[in-house]
Amino acid sequence: MKAAVIVFPGSNCDRDLAVAFEQAGFETKMVWHKDTDLPEGIDLVGVPGGFSYGDYLRCGAIAAQSPIAKALTKHAERGGFVYGVCNGFQILTEMRLLPGALLQNAGIKYICKPVGLRVETTDSAFTSDYSKGQEITVPVAHHEGNYNASPETLARLQGEDRVAFRYTDNPNGSLDDIAGILSENRRVLGMMPHPERMSEPSHGGTDGAALFSSIASGLVSA
Repeated sequence: MKAAVIVFPGSNCDRDLAVAFEQAGFETKMVWHKDTDLPEGIDLVGVPGGFSYGDYLRCGAIAAQSPIAKALTKHAERGGFVYGVCNGFQILTEMRLLPGALLQNAGIKYICKPVGLRVETTDSAFTSDYSKGQEITVPVAHHEGNYNASPETLARLQGEDRVAFRYTDNPNGSLDDIAGILSENRRVLGMMPHPERMSEPSHGGTDGAALFSSIASGLVSA
């Protein structure tokens, strides 16, 4: 199994994500934003958290136009797995690989703390090792994590079982308490909380580890 982690100027969770992938059994490569191709044979691409390009213009907007973005889009279009966390989620919405947008937190403050999440579906390669309705604790660290979308989009996400995680105590004003969503083919996941920061005992908990074991298990089975 092979994974790639894209690194932008301002990424600060790229190593965390690479370590989580490696602990789940992935051979992981770091890919610079100016590269135009992904390494051969990549199964999973991680788009990490941080502040790509300093969050100038809009969070994720410049990264969505980077040289590597076309290769990432092609990977997703041919059915490859993509996981975007925090700033990575913002980038995926800017690339239109996921619907909606991440706006400024309702409290207009940066939030950095553990939060409660509820697993809304196990029908995805990212959540299959959880139980539906399971409540977990995972950290957040963001200023623009307030998920917004049109009523039609929200209805479609709900109707198609594409809400992966919801907040149990919404910290940022996200509509419908949404913390993470899936693409139509269920192979792209974007979420604001950071499972990679709660994936080993030294982090104070391992509630995030099942996300990485889920995708590894799914690829092994395939």
